[in-house]
Amino acid sequence: MGILNVTPDSFSDGGQFFDKDKAITHGFQMIEQGADIIDVGGESTRPFSDPVSASKEIERVVPVISELSQKVSIPISIDTSKAEVAQAAIDAGASMINDISALRDTKMADVARKAEVPLILMHMQGTPQTMQVAPRYDNIIDEIYYSLESRIQSAIDVGIPRELLIVDPGIGFGKTVHDNFKIIQNLKQFHQLDVPLLIGTSRKSFIQKTLNIQQDALNYLEAIECGTMVTITLSALAGVHIVRVHNVFQTRITLTLLNSLTDPQLPSCQTRSDAK
Repeated sequence: MGILNVTPDSFSDGGQFFDKDKAITHGFQMIEQGADIIDVGGESTRPFSDPVSASKEIERVVPVISELSQKVSIPISIDTSKAEVAQAAIDAGASMINDISALRDTKMADVARKAEVPLILMHMQGTPQTMQVAPRYDNIIDEIYYSLESRIQSAIDVGIPRELLIVDPGIGFGKTVHDNFKIIQNLKQFHQLDVPLLIGTSRKSFIQKTLNIQQDALNYLEAIECGTMVTITLSALAGVHIVRVHNVFQTRITLTLLNSLTDPQLPSCQTRSDAK
């Protein structure tokens, strides 16, 4: 899943694709690089970010979704927590909803049910404005698991088929650095929810903090992308179905090579008899 932020203030690429034409061009570029889904968002969800109105979100995302959907065959996802925005995006051609609030807007479930589109439910402790103030869990894996299980059941109860649901444990959304690593180490446990699993580690601050590299460092982006690919590899080995990323090209290379290396049809390595 390629990330297309039509925002001026997203944490990694804010402003780069705020212009409609630049956003559309970048969407096409990610598809050429191997994206299977394009996720379009019009509101930053970085820590402490300010919310924007539904009308402003619609103004940002609808023109981009409308043009992309007319020219590409892959699914276009709308990244929003507002039912009004999701509906406008679907009317414009989106065919998936990525709801980081997991149905906190009570009208979102009705939008997804009527449209019969896949719905991503993400775990978040708090809101983007408060989530990183002092995140705390007694047992983070269990708490995320049961929260997502509850959200799945809420969606099913209003008529959304289980086969249209996807869950995301919410890396970076109300989690410490240690929490994020613990989630990645325990991803296999979430398969018991019996729905596809999405993860978004791309360029998240826990990678920066672990590498102890500053944003103004000369090799900052290169280092962050290297760190991202490590998390992508571990996630793929844990059976994650969708990875949400900024750098589609590098991710496609990483996953293609990983799939080749883990292909059971490949011959095993043999030790040369003349090796010294």
